[in-house]
Amino acid sequence: DYEELLKYCKQYKLKMEDQHIGYLQLQYLYMRSFFINDWKIDKSTETAFSYYKGQTQKYWLSFNLSGQAMIGLSLHRLSDSTTPNKILKSLREKSLNKEEMGMYWKQETGYYWYEAPIETQALMIEFFSEVAKDDKAVDDLKTWLIKQKQTTDWKTTRATAEACYALLLQGENWLSSDKLVQVSLNNQNITPAQDSPQVEAGTGYYKVNVPKEKITSEMGNITVKKEDIGVSWGAMYWQYFEQLDKITPSETPLKIKKQLFIEKPSDRGNILTEITPNNMLKVGDLVKVRIEIRVDRNMEYVHLKDMRASGFEPTNVISQTKYQDGLYYYESTRDVATNFFIGYLPKGTYVFQYDLRVAQAGDFSNGITTIQCLYAPEFSSHSEGIRVNVIKN
Repeated sequence: DYEELLKYCKQYKLKMEDQHIGYLQLQYLYMRSFFINDWKIDKSTETAFSYYKGQTQKYWLSFNLSGQAMIGLSLHRLSDSTTPNKILKSLREKSLNKEEMGMYWKQETGYYWYEAPIETQALMIEFFSEVAKDDKAVDDLKTWLIKQKQTTDWKTTRATAEACYALLLQGENWLSSDKLVQVSLNNQNITPAQDSPQVEAGTGYYKVNVPKEKITSEMGNITVKKEDIGVSWGAMYWQYFEQLDKITPSETPLKIKKQLFIEKPSDRGNILTEITPNNMLKVGDLVKVRIEIRVDRNMEYVHLKDMRASGFEPTNVISQTKYQDGLYYYESTRDVATNFFIGYLPKGTYVFQYDLRVAQAGDFSNGITTIQCLYAPEFSSHSEGIRVNVIKN
């Protein structure tokens, strides 16, 4: 590369001092840094090696997070303390820190190997462990990596290998203890014994069911206590029977809001009027369903189910794959509800809309809308129940 670069710069009269380094050279320097003491640099390539090393020191800001971490690790192992500390300071300033999600960065993902988010985070763990020697930051970085596995998969075998390498090699040893998290309902401990058949070996997963006759309002006072290092998560469900139109909304990191509108034409275009209990519908009216969902993290394999009143008929009965606002999903219209199957749901806000035709008069429950991440079923939510009244023309 260096010899070709010399010819290229001479032919087109370019300056060697300008940036002439890419991610392939960065990867070489990173690989080479593992063998600095065991494998000396040959004199025939020393000039080229020194040139690209100098390029990283001068142009490290022009690379993304993965590139900067590689540069920092390479130069640190090559006894350069100045540039890695500059990179460390820059990364700390750009990082985001949350108690639940740990330490991470806003980054653009892409198809190239240096744009993969899991591999980048694994590199960051290695960088902060080796250069910063900051165990607190390393544990926060590991928390984000594990939280990604909660609602999405790690995509590739390479990503999985990188993640396992970073988790096992750096920071505190989270596998040294298998002590269970202590869970109490109204000061009553419900955690099973460590050797109980209920407890899954390795993960420590267990499930406890409380029969309805023993449930009291005081059990809403929940205490969770973790006495060892590492991270844990769980979920609590309350299942009960209720009239659909009396159900109140539920909020988790998945938030959902449903509205019904009457759509009527006018000289200014179609006008939408929200349907309320006092707003009567007529047979033949066109109803627009608007579902707004908000999610604060990336999720995979998400199912959205929107129930409808028996007096409504869908205008679209063809099941098909659709695309809107950067989101692909499969819409399936069934007898009772319309289903939306989402393979990958990035964090953000999304709106789904479709039309119904009022076909029958009467007093109907429109049901609720539910959403659940099938990869992590504890992430689920539902809208409030809606009741509609339809009169004859």
